[in-house]
Amino acid sequence: MTLTLEPPMTATTVGDRMTGPELQISDDIMVDTAMDILQSSGADHLLVRDEDGRCAGLLTRLHLAPFQARSWYTERTPIRDVVLDRAPFATADMPAGEAAAAMRSRGLELWPVVDNDGHVIGLLGL
Repeated sequence: MTLTLEPPMTATTVGDRMTGPELQISDDIMVDTAMDILQSSGADHLLVRDEDGRCAGLLTRLHLAPFQARSWYTERTPIRDVVLDRAPFATADMPAGEAAAAMRSRGLELWPVVDNDGHVIGLLGL
């Protein structure tokens, strides 16, 4: 009789599935500047950092839709005042299945992945 040892099943983590962080902006950037960055880059989203460099959320074109008229208000409104997807964020050691379930329940297609200090290390997509 031959005994075959199979490697133990390891659960896939967010760290295994995430991509590198993409475009990032500071939360004190004005809405009109963020719209220009999205337009010129062709991106659909921007990662937002607070004054300490920690993840403050994920800004999408949908979040900026109310500002499309480009009034004086967009020139004076910082991104920190826009309603966007904020914490909690995923961590690299979180099981991927658990993260996917959390994303579905929150209606997210993308979720920032942060380190223990809250700095962005990647993005997780469904």
